[in-house]
Amino acid sequence: MTHRRHRLTIAQALLLGAVAAIVVAMPAGAASNAGAGQSHAARGLDVFPTELALPDGFLPEGIAVGAQPYAYFGSRADGDIYRVSLVTGEGSTFSEGPGTPSLGMKVDPRGRLFVAGGSGGNARVIDASTGEQLGSYAFGNTPTFVNDVVVTRDAAWFTDSQQAFLYKVPLGLAGRLPGPTGFVEVPLGGDYDHVTGATNANGIAQTPDERALLIIQSATGLLFRVDPATGDATEVDLGGAALPNGDGLLVSGRTLLVVQNRLNQVAVVHLNREGTAGEVVETLTDPRFDVPTTVAAFGNRLYLPNARFTTPPTPTTSYNAVSIPKP
Repeated sequence: MTHRRHRLTIAQALLLGAVAAIVVAMPAGAASNAGAGQSHAARGLDVFPTELALPDGFLPEGIAVGAQPYAYFGSRADGDIYRVSLVTGEGSTFSEGPGTPSLGMKVDPRGRLFVAGGSGGNARVIDASTGEQLGSYAFGNTPTFVNDVVVTRDAAWFTDSQQAFLYKVPLGLAGRLPGPTGFVEVPLGGDYDHVTGATNANGIAQTPDERALLIIQSATGLLFRVDPATGDATEVDLGGAALPNGDGLLVSGRTLLVVQNRLNQVAVVHLNREGTAGEVVETLTDPRFDVPTTVAAFGNRLYLPNARFTTPPTPTTSYNAVSIPKP
């Protein structure tokens, strides 16, 4: 694996400082919704690079972007976290992995990076400024594939593509993390039908009204609204449409983005506030897509890592992420 460290030019440093100043000036709570906190900082800054190089052999899958202009990428190979400046496109290894995957990730408003651990069956919480590990949780089920995460006001929620559970990591006063065993298994029920041996619950997000959760089941292409209190899942009425190969989810306002990895496209769904019904209104694609898996937003841009699932991985296989306009 190659790691690249960078030295900012004077012009790049000035631009990064300007972006940081805008971010600092944003009103409190502006970063509470996915993508919303960044829009004031980066809108119109189309000088940002539209392709981000990742280390050879990295095997990216997850991406997270917080209030600052940095993207975090997780490796399926060894769990390393690679941080890239959205201003310069340069990056370096930010946090050494545990030897098991780092998949779906989210940065919360407190500057903590929550990481789903894939076949490791676990989750980690990392300080997004220093790379220090703040907490870890071993969920303990087998078979397991802890795939993605969303952070709400009172909990971090993880999907498991091999188990009919959501894992809830409750957040205490001022977002305090629980101890290593302080998580809860929430069984998925209702309309949700677990398909043994397939990739089931994958991407996860909140409904527009923030009262429930949304999950995409990759094996069936069905979208579900989940009651976080009970785990009861209700299929979202998409007017008969399905979302095959659904992977990462992102909600901004009443717009849901669903990355359809092997189809090399992103479905744009207009939801009602409750997340009980929606309509696929557009499909985004780009010739640079090479099996994108997840999506994050900064300002008026979307960023997607190319997992390249159809390319045999080698230590010298190249990987990147691409940026497209936000719909």
